[in-house]
Amino acid sequence: MVRKFTSKRHRAGPRDAVVVIGLGRFGSSVARALADSETEVLGVDSSREVVQVLSGSLTHTVRADSTKEDALRQLGVNEFDRAVVAIGSNLEASILTASLLVSFGIRHVWAKAISEEHGRILSQLGVHHVVFPEHDMGRRVAHLVRGRMLDYVEWEDDFTMVKTNPPPDIVGTALGGSGVRDRHGVTVVAVKRPGLGFTVATPATVVGPSDTVIVAGSKRATERFSELR
Repeated sequence: MVRKFTSKRHRAGPRDAVVVIGLGRFGSSVARALADSETEVLGVDSSREVVQVLSGSLTHTVRADSTKEDALRQLGVNEFDRAVVAIGSNLEASILTASLLVSFGIRHVWAKAISEEHGRILSQLGVHHVVFPEHDMGRRVAHLVRGRMLDYVEWEDDFTMVKTNPPPDIVGTALGGSGVRDRHGVTVVAVKRPGLGFTVATPATVVGPSDTVIVAGSKRATERFSELR
């Protein structure tokens, strides 16, 4: 019998931790990133070898069949507030696991989808956050390859944030008087001086020619802005 997850932190419990089910490349990356940020993580996978590899990196790792309700309840998964289903290659296991987590009443369930159809089924089950890692990364890389962006993040409703170098027409003038929003349809969110970290941009911020800026706006507006140089 597997042991129920018990937090290592004083006064903390499953509601302060995250369960990640499926510890392949995506799942292990998510789990390790959470652990690095001092979040307690229960990692679950059907592979003994995978569990052994990650046993020293996460708060607790266990081999279990996540499609079995009894196994998840023995681990205390039903008491968590946050869960990630990172199973991708086995669609049946992904769907059954996600269905169980939703039935437990877990408040925030994320699940990886490998196709539009897979994602639609997960949404219909009641999964709160469906993610498409390969699709989203492919779109991101495509924008970086064909443009002059240094980094690119896209959210829903056609909203993007882009890291890029400033065009000449906003250099040397305070942002409040540059007309960047009226002329280009973007907002400069942050500025990075050479050798320094990013600082939040204000109307008084003056952008230098060697600075890096983060701008926000629609996809087309940020694309056009990054191509002005």
